[in-house]
Amino acid sequence: MYLSTSITEKGLHMESRVSVISIIVKDEESAAAVNEILHEYRQYVIGRMGIPYRERNISIISVVMDAPGDAVSALSGKLGMLKGVSAKTLTAKL
Repeated sequence: MYLSTSITEKGLHMESRVSVISIIVKDEESAAAVNEILHEYRQYVIGRMGIPYRERNISIISVVMDAPGDAVSALSGKLGMLKGVSAKTLTAKL
């Protein structure tokens, strides 16, 4: 069972779920694109934490969302298509 709330988007009833997207940015040139994509989904973001790991030359970002599954999947997919970016999603079973 998932924690869900009702979200109406364009007149459609959609189930919202709590998810975390973990992002590792290995290519610094992709950082601006990552931020642009996250900005597109800002209405679903509960919180975000970014950690620059300078010793490894990477950045680690965790994004907590309350969103329909399609929005979470789309965001994760867009991020994963960027050069030097890995994204994985975990959805809460509540």
